Amino acid sequence: MSLGVWIHPFCSDHVMNPKTVVASLEKANVVQNEFVPDALNGPGIVLFSHISHELCDFIQTLSRNGTKRILALAPDTTRLDNNDVWQVLHAGASDVLFWNDLPDPGDVIAARLKRWRTIDEIVESPLVSNKLIGQSRVWKSVLRRIVEVACFTDAPVLLTGETGTGKELAARLIHALSLKGKGKDLVILDCTTIVPELSGSELFGHERGAFTGAVTARDGAFATADGGTLFLDEVGELSLNLQIQLLRVLQERAYKRVGSNTWLKSDFRLLCATNRDLISEEKLGKFRRDLYYRIASCTINMPPLRNRTADIIPLVNHFISEALPDSELPKLDERVQCYFLTRNYPGNVRDLKNLIKRVIARHVGTGPITVGDIPQDERPDLSPFLDPWRDGILEQVVGHALSTGLKLKEIGRTVEETAIRMTVDHENGNLQSAASKLGVTDRTLQNWRARTRQQNLYKCAEK
Repeated sequence: MSLGVWIHPFCSDHVMNPKTVVASLEKANVVQNEFVPDALNGPGIVLFSHISHELCDFIQTLSRNGTKRILALAPDTTRLDNNDVWQVLHAGASDVLFWNDLPDPGDVIAARLKRWRTIDEIVESPLVSNKLIGQSRVWKSVLRRIVEVACFTDAPVLLTGETGTGKELAARLIHALSLKGKGKDLVILDCTTIVPELSGSELFGHERGAFTGAVTARDGAFATADGGTLFLDEVGELSLNLQIQLLRVLQERAYKRVGSNTWLKSDFRLLCATNRDLISEEKLGKFRRDLYYRIASCTINMPPLRNRTADIIPLVNHFISEALPDSELPKLDERVQCYFLTRNYPGNVRDLKNLIKRVIARHVGTGPITVGDIPQDERPDLSPFLDPWRDGILEQVVGHALSTGLKLKEIGRTVEETAIRMTVDHENGNLQSAASKLGVTDRTLQNWRARTRQQNLYKCAEK
């Protein structure tokens, strides 16, 4: 099965001949698609000879802020600064390769393109898109990482992130996509519910008569997960004693039931989740470093909702359709949309889902969802004559900034930068659309983007 890819030289000077790339890719069963900027067909290759703001802008626009796959390809590294390469990735490229450094360029490039196609097909499939909702750059990047780790490795995975960010949903998806454990249920053990007196039994199982009340033998989590997947939720809550025992099982792939001297084998894929910073916990002596590196072969951080605001309205519509499965999806009043986008969600996606349930319980009829459907205790606490968007959350943020010693100019600049970044992300990197929403000129945002890239470059150089 052939794969189509479009190829576009960024500039004509000193760029390798596209025909050379096309000929090499055809041998690897990759054919060239027509380059149509407004309707790109498949992944793309951008040929370049040097890195500039113009190249980064070009890639960011074509990649739709990183949501479309683009491979940046240069003939060699002779005219490039190593720090500049990171700017190309930041702009939205999925990878940067150098033709003269590749042993067999056509095969190397084709392998990447085919891997990306497989991952993206799974990301867009109902298995993923109907359960983990969102199309923002940050969320799509996470989904691609989950799919790649699930389908192409058998390594332990540590899912980190705040409460309500979807760690268990991610674990279920990894289990569903894993080669190991097909047809078996995901074994879930919530480490916050383990009773200290019975902790050994929960994990290892026990023999009849092993302790008072053990009237029959019982399998533990390790036995139940044999041949499949074990998910330890809130693994940071395990006691140091249990951490030692878990480490031994992971090293030996064997365990003994409580009350038994017989070693039993168990082969499972381990998934763990935590809302704690385990590196900080290790420094405090609360989590073993050797166990951390055992469970964190692959680490995926689930972003909080505040970092993926472009996904809020799609999530709202998804939760409404879940709450009203047999009804036509009601529209959202413009003011309600603004409310959802600006509200604080300390419980992240779970918080939003619970809010939608309460809103739907109040909504009647076939009309749009309006501000009156927002429960009384969820409405912004406004002072008299205060603009609707200037609620208590803004005052808290400004108050915190003032308490840390920031001055008015620094606070204003930070708010401006945040508003620009959020709007550009929401418009998938389209500066013209973002400028229109913000009421500024395109040139203002072009200067902002150039300034941001320069700052990132300085940070790379400092490292």
